Amino acid sequence: MSEISGTTDSVVWQSSPPGSIYDHIRVASFSIGPDGLVERWSRRAADLFGMTAAQVTGRDPVDIFMPAELRGRGRRQMAEILDGKEWTGLVPFRLPHGGGAGGLAEIYVMPTESETGERAALCIVVDVRALRRIETDLAASQAIFGQSPFAFLLFGTDLRVQRANQRFAAVFGGTVEEHRGRTVHDYLSRSEADRMSASLRRVLETGESAIDLQLVGAAPNSVDRRHWSINLYRVHNGSGQPVGVAGIGTDVTRRQVAAREAASARRNLALLNEASARIGNSLDLETTARELLDVAVPGFCDLASVDLYQGLLTGEEAPPGRWDTVHTDSHGRGGSAALRRVAFASAVSDSPLITTPGCGSRGDTPTAVGEVHRYSFHSPCAKALRDARVEYIPGKDGSLVQSTLAVPMVAHDSVVGLVQFSRTKGSEPFGERDRALAVELAARAAVCIDNARLYRREHERALILQRSLLPPGDPEAAGLDIACRYLPGNTATEVGGDWFDVIELPGHRTALVVGDVMGRGLRAAVAMGELRTAVRTLALLDLEPAEVLSALDEVARGLGSPSGTQQATRVAHKSREADLSEVYLATCVYAVYDPVTRRATFANAGHLPPVLVEPGSEALLLDVPPGMPLGVGGEPFEEVEVELPEGALLALYTDGLVESRHHPLDEGLRAFRAALTDPSRTAPGHHSPTTVLRPDLSRSLEDVCDHVLSTLDTRHGEDDIALLMARMQGLPTEAVGDWQLPREPRSVGRARELSRALLTSWDLEPLIDTVELLVSELVTNALRYGEGEIRLRLLRDRTLVCEVWDAGLVQPRRRRARDTDEGGRGLQLVGLLSAAWGSRRTPRGKTVWFELALPDGNSSGEPTVEQLLSMF
Repeated sequence: MSEISGTTDSVVWQSSPPGSIYDHIRVASFSIGPDGLVERWSRRAADLFGMTAAQVTGRDPVDIFMPAELRGRGRRQMAEILDGKEWTGLVPFRLPHGGGAGGLAEIYVMPTESETGERAALCIVVDVRALRRIETDLAASQAIFGQSPFAFLLFGTDLRVQRANQRFAAVFGGTVEEHRGRTVHDYLSRSEADRMSASLRRVLETGESAIDLQLVGAAPNSVDRRHWSINLYRVHNGSGQPVGVAGIGTDVTRRQVAAREAASARRNLALLNEASARIGNSLDLETTARELLDVAVPGFCDLASVDLYQGLLTGEEAPPGRWDTVHTDSHGRGGSAALRRVAFASAVSDSPLITTPGCGSRGDTPTAVGEVHRYSFHSPCAKALRDARVEYIPGKDGSLVQSTLAVPMVAHDSVVGLVQFSRTKGSEPFGERDRALAVELAARAAVCIDNARLYRREHERALILQRSLLPPGDPEAAGLDIACRYLPGNTATEVGGDWFDVIELPGHRTALVVGDVMGRGLRAAVAMGELRTAVRTLALLDLEPAEVLSALDEVARGLGSPSGTQQATRVAHKSREADLSEVYLATCVYAVYDPVTRRATFANAGHLPPVLVEPGSEALLLDVPPGMPLGVGGEPFEEVEVELPEGALLALYTDGLVESRHHPLDEGLRAFRAALTDPSRTAPGHHSPTTVLRPDLSRSLEDVCDHVLSTLDTRHGEDDIALLMARMQGLPTEAVGDWQLPREPRSVGRARELSRALLTSWDLEPLIDTVELLVSELVTNALRYGEGEIRLRLLRDRTLVCEVWDAGLVQPRRRRARDTDEGGRGLQLVGLLSAAWGSRRTPRGKTVWFELALPDGNSSGEPTVEQLLSMF
């Protein structure tokens, strides 16, 4: 009992901590003696009324505190108190020294008795103004705490809930009283509760408020994740001592969702902007697919792959929307058309190739990059290809992949392939915005891939066109060693307006042509093709070079007019309003080389001059009058004949070789001449001024061409480059037979004798009978229909050519003789027995010629019976 009594005494007599109720309300006491006068005056009364005990003791309280008009009522009430009656009420009072100031006091009067039995009173006085302030503060606090739309908690110093408002109870269930004594671990997950506890402890210890503490959790009986913003601040009592921590919580889930959606929208816009900048920079299909994955991984997904239809990659044509034709194998099993995996990307380190559930062509075996495969008919990927719609594919249990979007790549209503975007477990699942973004990314890549496909198709067609317009293989000509190069200025299409040609003419002569249609691209290439065809046609007529260019000028003027050359010629002189975009201008140099005489005849239509390198000399520009470009008209073209010694090097070229915006034409021509003169040097201008340069004739023309192109600035891409080089070899004297025959009948026999003897010396005995027969026919025609002396010439190179010259201007004409005619079958016989024959004009008459193939030991030159009978 003594222990219990001691404990009780220690509790009862323990001093209250600062901040008790008496620190907030003004309470005072005084006593009234039996005589009705103030007997005792407490210090609190002195503080409340501002009067000391000496000023009050022994005086009538009614006179001291009450106004004069209320003193009568006050004395009656005092008499009742002294008679032993308790009283409680409100009494107005005035401060004696307050200058008329006063207040309202609530007084509780308790009757007392002295030791002698005399009645007195003890008065407890409370300042009503302080009580009203406390009541108002309590009411306001209750209103704020209880009616607040925010969850409100008051934690004690032990971090347990001391009080919760109704809003908090509505969210977490139960009544307000049921939350008393709980901790944050009763509401949050362990990690979030630990964060909250640490923040509470820090606020309680330091007094620094915690603003916008973000917590994530779920309300009871709910699986929805909620986001709360918590503000914490320390609470103090009246003396400034901390008594706990107050917390205000706001549900910001909607704000977080909106912020997340805004961030997702910004991310999507950034991805689309990046896709616009990075996808489609190349016209290569596989490169475009890799560019798509570079954008998508890891910014949009963790794994991605691209499959393109095999037919698209191999260049097969298909109508729009038919790339996804269902394929059936030999066992009748349906599936998608063949696709090739062209790209794969992963943001997961050391991740293997992933197979989308239900889409593997060989079960769960992944598809490697470059492998051709098919999707089974009922697989989600095949369905996406058939329907051209996105398919959502959830991941399998135990798989790395959480979900996959199979997105068809659609361009111009045609499905060109399939892209798969996958996110691993732990990543945010795909939403509707992600589906829309995936479709947009796939569509942009699909358009670029389709453009690349169209480009490749057009590129291949352009290459076919370009190759068809240039001489096939390595050109060959009698008495010439030829090398050529062509570099397109437009690397996108590889076609242009520059061209060169090597045309074999009768008599083992060769026409060398280089031209340049003004402009670039396919339009210039088409015009070039027409001009090249016209040049070959005119060359086969065996016209002089100036005549060829004149006729070609008429052709060029007719290219821009659908009505042809004649109307274009008439309109050109009458109309000044022609559409300049339809005017075709071209430059061309045309040269004819005779390997027997070793002379060449040049004509130039506004082209750069040919370059000639003779043995032992420097490269020189040939002085060939340039004339006007083709298509201008109105000006004649001049010819220049130049002797080309054996071993001389002739170079015909276009301006792209010697001219660019980086250096003028004169500088380019000097560099070109230096490269031709001394091909052993790596760059022009590295020799001293006193050095005499000499051409190296021992190097092949192919090496010389390569050296020129590597030395000069040929990669500027500003214009096409055509280079045609020929080294003069001529026909040796022993390969030529040339005789003058008098105009008399016995010249026919003489011609046969000369031909037989020469063919025998050439070891061409199998051709003797045929040559004698055909020479007899041509010499006989020259005697019968020609004029002047007769000239017979035999030329041996890759073929045997026989020419008969005379001064007559009438060209022979082949005709079919009637059955009763005794003659008229000579030219038919020539055409039957020869490989080719014809006639051409010369400055002094005409030349009739025929050509025979050299015997190879297997063929017979004798005509068959059917061939002979066909002449009748």
